[in-house]
Amino acid sequence: MSIQVFGQPVSRGIAIGRAVLVASSRVDVAHYFIDAPRVESEVDRLRHARDTVAAELKLLKHEMPTDAPAELPALLDVHLMLLHDDALTGATKNWIQSRHYNAEWALSAQLEVMARQFDEMEDEYLRERKADLEQVVERMLRALSKEEPLVPAAARTNLHAGEDPLVLVANDIAPADMLQFKGSVFTGFVTDVGGKTSHSAIVARSLDIPAVVGAREASRLVRQDDWVVIDGDAGVVVVDPSPIVLEEYRFRQRQSQLERARLHRLRHTPSVTLDGQSVELLANIELPVDAAVALDSGAVGIGLFRSEFLFMNRDGELPTEDEQFEAYRSVVEAMKGLPVTVRTVDIGADKPLDRMSVHELRHDHALNPALGLRAIRWSLSEPAMFRQQLRAILRASAFGKVRVLLPLIAHVSEVRMAREALTRARQQLIDAGVSFNDVELGAMIEVPAAALIMPTILRELDFVSIGTNDLIQYTLAIDRADEAVSHLYDPWHPAVLHLIGRAIADARRAGKHVSICGEMAGDVAFTELLLALGLRSFSMHPSQIAAVKQRVLRVDAERLAGKVGAVVDSEEPEREWKRVLVSSDALRLSEGAARPS
Repeated sequence: MSIQVFGQPVSRGIAIGRAVLVASSRVDVAHYFIDAPRVESEVDRLRHARDTVAAELKLLKHEMPTDAPAELPALLDVHLMLLHDDALTGATKNWIQSRHYNAEWALSAQLEVMARQFDEMEDEYLRERKADLEQVVERMLRALSKEEPLVPAAARTNLHAGEDPLVLVANDIAPADMLQFKGSVFTGFVTDVGGKTSHSAIVARSLDIPAVVGAREASRLVRQDDWVVIDGDAGVVVVDPSPIVLEEYRFRQRQSQLERARLHRLRHTPSVTLDGQSVELLANIELPVDAAVALDSGAVGIGLFRSEFLFMNRDGELPTEDEQFEAYRSVVEAMKGLPVTVRTVDIGADKPLDRMSVHELRHDHALNPALGLRAIRWSLSEPAMFRQQLRAILRASAFGKVRVLLPLIAHVSEVRMAREALTRARQQLIDAGVSFNDVELGAMIEVPAAALIMPTILRELDFVSIGTNDLIQYTLAIDRADEAVSHLYDPWHPAVLHLIGRAIADARRAGKHVSICGEMAGDVAFTELLLALGLRSFSMHPSQIAAVKQRVLRVDAERLAGKVGAVVDSEEPEREWKRVLVSSDALRLSEGAARPS
């Protein structure tokens, strides 16, 4: 019988496939596909881990004190029995051979299957053995983690795992893990937790795959290999759909693909409103390989290169200056003269570095990481690392137009310290005889304090970019990754709109370039409103550019500008704005009908 699970839609479209469950564990589990020649080596890793744990358990039993309770050696015997049970190691081996999962992933997948079987047992004693199973698997995972993976990080994507399409189901997916799946076989994903602007949702949109987050019970209700439909438009997950429901969703999937193809034809159309206002549509990217996608989507530049993703999945090692330089240069060259805005590393909150990184070692006890040492605060606290990144960005500027964007600015002093670090980085390159070009310095306006002191802060900057995700979070005191309060995360809140409108107006008055690079920029529900507020530069995921451009081409921005003030001042801006749009469309249609032929 089919089951429906409801969550929040975060990436549009329909995905249909067999479920791949990523079980949560107290041990970090790497998830990646291996190619056929490595299957037997991976099976050997699994076997070696089993033998290692068996030896550990036997040693514990042998060294147990004579006065130890009789239950303890019996418990170790149970663990040894589970360890050699074919239902665990044999079935795990099958996941490696049939799906090409790495050993850790295969082991956690089989744990999920067996844990459900234990939960369904009527005998209470047998049900309680699930805890023993979890302990055995955790020991094996720890044994595996002490080995070096046989598959290099660069080879962990673009591997296929069978005939059927696959969808990912998990309690949560870290941004770094999401990037491991970039370009892989997954056609969609669903998580129990998260909100529309959590970073797993943001990366899902950059992958351009349907996704639903905050589905709460999804990972408990879905079983490995179940057929699952992910409706990224409605925020619905259908588990084990009936043939009729499946066919209906397949039809909608085909319709969605046709609509995307139609919109894609707009990619080279100039982005100009009906009243002749030119609008800049830029792309947000996470990795250098995304630049080609941005160019193909019709982006006229990169408005946000999230450099922190270069720092992830590195086992605690920070990227060198040369590694960063090569990454930035490849993006600049790929954009063929179009501007590239590199945001300095925005580590912290829901984007931590690996556990053994400098940041984690020093700051892993922060009670509220969203308000702690993150983004520009962390960069300024690590001056050597910061200058290294700035030097890498400056070196890349020799190959095209580059801008530097500072995240989470709240004080003018932070901008001044960052500019001083940039000056020192320039001098170091001059002393070394390394060429570079001038770069513009900008700041993210994502803290209400920055929005409220815009005239002062603009005197120190060349441009600003409004980060609506954090601006909304901090204005409304809402953790945007927490589904328990996600219903309170409201981009339409009058206070939010006032801050955005004020920031845009202040920047334009000062003659400084202003854009929005948060999720509101790619949400077509806000396109007309932002244009009416005076915004002429949007930066979004490449997959959203065509839909936003379609809205831009149909808008008379000047006409709407006269009505936006009353909307922002109203108690319910969303309802009032919809009324304005309806009346504006009706007026335009009536004028068209009255115009002589």
